Amino acid sequence: MFFIYILYSASSDKYYTGYTNNYQRRTEEHNTSETLTYTSKGRPWILKAVFECSTDESIAMKIEKFIKKQKSRTLTEKMIEGATPLTGILAQLVKVPYVRD
Repeated sequence: MFFIYILYSASSDKYYTGYTNNYQRRTEEHNTSETLTYTSKGRPWILKAVFECSTDESIAMKIEKFIKKQKSRTLTEKMIEGATPLTGILAQLVKVPYVRD
């Protein structure tokens, strides 16, 4: 299963969205990798939300690209809150309920 995950950096006040088949490992990598990347500048990152996506990696990539293309903090925050039903390509996402602040 592939997941869409949303991280938050309090130090940079930014969100990061990605996809993976192991969101715990990816969160750890974002926080500890020695390579200079976009996320290395905002450490520490906190996992804010995880969504089951698909068993097909290409679908997960497509959804991740869609979210990033929106460049919308409002959309990201609505996804985290889960108050608004997701529509369109995002309708297939299922929030993993046990991720906490």
